[in-house]
Amino acid sequence: MEAVTIVTVLAIMQFYWFGIEVGKMRDKHQCKAPATTGAPEFERMFRVQQNTMEQLVMFLPALWLYATFVNGLWAAGMGVVYLVGRIIYRAAYVRDPAGRSMGFMISVLPTSVMLIWVLIAAAMKLAG
Repeated sequence: MEAVTIVTVLAIMQFYWFGIEVGKMRDKHQCKAPATTGAPEFERMFRVQQNTMEQLVMFLPALWLYATFVNGLWAAGMGVVYLVGRIIYRAAYVRDPAGRSMGFMISVLPTSVMLIWVLIAAAMKLAG
């Protein structure tokens, strides 16, 4: 479970990093809180952070459920794929929001796979 713990901490740190970048964009473009609109550069970084938060709500429980019911090392591996996907998503979205699809899919796919697999594993154990 150490590997899953490391991935969890990295995911939280990644989200924190994106939040810091939002703060920097606020400062750079004089976009005072609580405003969520302003310069396009700020809005793109803000959306990266918000979408990452939305994904974390699904990713973290899926990660830990998968580690518990299926396999911790595989969970950590899928977690690394998620983290890489978020980096790709961030880079693409900040450059041009229309190009965000690949990073989005790379980060959503592991969560989806883990959730489906956990559901099947739990159902089999219950029926078993």
